[in-house]
Amino acid sequence: MINIVVFASGNGSNFKEIYIRTLKKEIKGIIVLLISNNPKSGAVKFAKENNIKFEVINLCRFKNSLDKQYEIVLKKHKTDLILLAGFMKKIPKNIIQIYKNKIMNIHPSLLPKYGGKGFYGSNVHNAVIDSGDSYSGATVHYVNEEYDKGSVIKQEKVKIEPSDNSKTLAEKVLIIEHKIYSEAIKIFCEKRI
Repeated sequence: MINIVVFASGNGSNFKEIYIRTLKKEIKGIIVLLISNNPKSGAVKFAKENNIKFEVINLCRFKNSLDKQYEIVLKKHKTDLILLAGFMKKIPKNIIQIYKNKIMNIHPSLLPKYGGKGFYGSNVHNAVIDSGDSYSGATVHYVNEEYDKGSVIKQEKVKIEPSDNSKTLAEKVLIIEHKIYSEAIKIFCEKRI
């Protein structure tokens, strides 16, 4: 089994979806830990409710040793795969180097469009709507030193209707996120990437 560590800052809908799929054995991996910078997040609440181990790692707790703390915790849990699921902090370089091609992220656009620093959540969907694009979608990619610049693993698009706004577009894209993130994780765990 692949040991999976999920990083999440917010509600954690992708975290929840991945967890359910591991329970159903659709993904041949086990979530051994949640890491969050936000102790009040929905992801932490879900971890508590489902007896999933979690660690809160943030600058309030580890002012001078944040990067090292990630490394210690990931090593302790024998991490094979790191999944970013709405994690709102940049992954430190030491972690990217140690876990090269073992860190995935889901992004709510068709990268390389609408990626980079500041492009997350409603910021992405507002930019897509404002652009007049006919399609949006989601992208699963490996994480490297630059925001949203890692190699693309999987993408899927969705048509933007004239009646769509950023909220309705976000809802459509989230359905795709849950689908393609799980598919990408599945093929990684089956060593088909």
